[in-house]
Amino acid sequence: MEVLKVNNLKKYYGSNNNITKALNNISFTVNDNEFLAIMGASGSGKTTLLNTISTIDTVTSGNIIINGIDITNLNEEELSNFRKENLGFVFQDFNLLDTLTIKENIALSLIINKEDKTKIDNLVLDISKKLGISDILNKYPYEVSGGQKQRCACARALINSPKLILADEPTGALDSRNARVLLETFKEMNEELKATILMVTHDAFSASFASRVLFIKDGKIFNEIIKGKKTRGEFYDEIIDVLTLLGGDIK
Repeated sequence: MEVLKVNNLKKYYGSNNNITKALNNISFTVNDNEFLAIMGASGSGKTTLLNTISTIDTVTSGNIIINGIDITNLNEEELSNFRKENLGFVFQDFNLLDTLTIKENIALSLIINKEDKTKIDNLVLDISKKLGISDILNKYPYEVSGGQKQRCACARALINSPKLILADEPTGALDSRNARVLLETFKEMNEELKATILMVTHDAFSASFASRVLFIKDGKIFNEIIKGKKTRGEFYDEIIDVLTLLGGDIK
């Protein structure tokens, strides 16, 4: 089943003789329970692509269909409701609020939507157990480890059972140990919790945890590789080979 379908997507900036084609006729799909990484050199269009899918930015032409809904046809109010019901986000700095407990951080969107307290408690307990953080729910972010903060951010992204989780350079501000912890958590979310994940990253190590990698160059899809039955080490080597062909400053 297709969770995401991007069809002939174009995004142009500027006007007249000074037009930048950030996205130039991109098409691809993401299936249910897939973990897709998107890579490309600086200025390739990968962040613009993520911004259009996440409804932060609009498109010049083309269609983005998520869970059967063409989001390019929605107005602002409809987009707001769509985000709440269908999308989960994992940010580079995790955006946890130090004045709220781990439980409150995870449940924030449900609290804002005035969901029933018993429902909130049950959902938070369920997802926190699955991610191994049920013992820290009453602590504050500054009282827990970096890895626990990461799992809290992932729990917050999963709490509404979104159709698609979007992650923008999620390991960009992390040291190698915490980056691995986060990526292992993503792997658990994908394989055990059946989450569908789209991650933009500049890092081949991070991309090697995905099941498929799309490479973007000059606003177009340059290449695509699938992990299949390869080991993560073999997949990493294949990613490096494509990046060498791709050229440019991968960041």
